Amino acid sequence: MATGTVKWFSPEKGFGFITPDDGSADVFVHFSAIAGEGYRNLDEGQKVTYEVTQGQKGPQAADVRPA
Repeated sequence: MATGTVKWFSPEKGFGFITPDDGSADVFVHFSAIAGEGYRNLDEGQKVTYEVTQGQKGPQAADVRPA
């Protein structure tokens, strides 16, 4: 499980990016990767934990949860 901070997230577009705590490249996050039911959103600056998977365009977050 990785940890990081939400760099930005657009509820309108349904995606954003997480800045990993380990200093590696930013990770793409899609709203469908946020754990929970119903409306799912992330706030800029929010600390999160997540799994890193390989998406079509590079690293992608999965199972994103508030830290």
